[in-house]
Amino acid sequence: MKNTTKWIATVATAAAIFISANVNAQTTTTKTNPDQWHLGIGIEGGAVTGDAKTVSNVDLGGTVRLQYSPADNFAYTLTSGYYAFLPRTIPGTDTKYNTLGIIPVKVGVKLFFAPQIYFGAEAGAGFETDSYNYTKLILSPAVGYASKSWDVGVRYENFSGQGNNFGLVGLRVAYAFPL
Repeated sequence: MKNTTKWIATVATAAAIFISANVNAQTTTTKTNPDQWHLGIGIEGGAVTGDAKTVSNVDLGGTVRLQYSPADNFAYTLTSGYYAFLPRTIPGTDTKYNTLGIIPVKVGVKLFFAPQIYFGAEAGAGFETDSYNYTKLILSPAVGYASKSWDVGVRYENFSGQGNNFGLVGLRVAYAFPL
């Protein structure tokens, strides 16, 4: 099961990169708006909530986000990367819990309600990389600021499934460039 989950996550990430490369190659000469496609590379950090709080306080990670903006006030997103829920010490010992890793694959939208200020919403799957290899449903509302080169967003991300539900309140800082 562990190899299947990693295989699915790898295929999904590769497909996203392949599709973005093909879309860029096919639309470069026909674009009417050169700022329609962006690729953002971000670092993330957050505070853990819910069931995972017993084993971790902090989440650190990195993501890549492909964004297509058909209008000035609206964008579609595809996000993937890696989150590491850093382990706490087991009470009464010097031993730490194992690090919980999650590979998120999410699709979403951004709605700009003011210049450069947006509400975002994403949904997708989170593939755990620990010994359980569970797949979690991810739902994530956000608010943020996006310029042509920078995207800073705050979000709540919920992971649910297999009887243990948890989340994080996170900050993402990303550098974006047009494709």
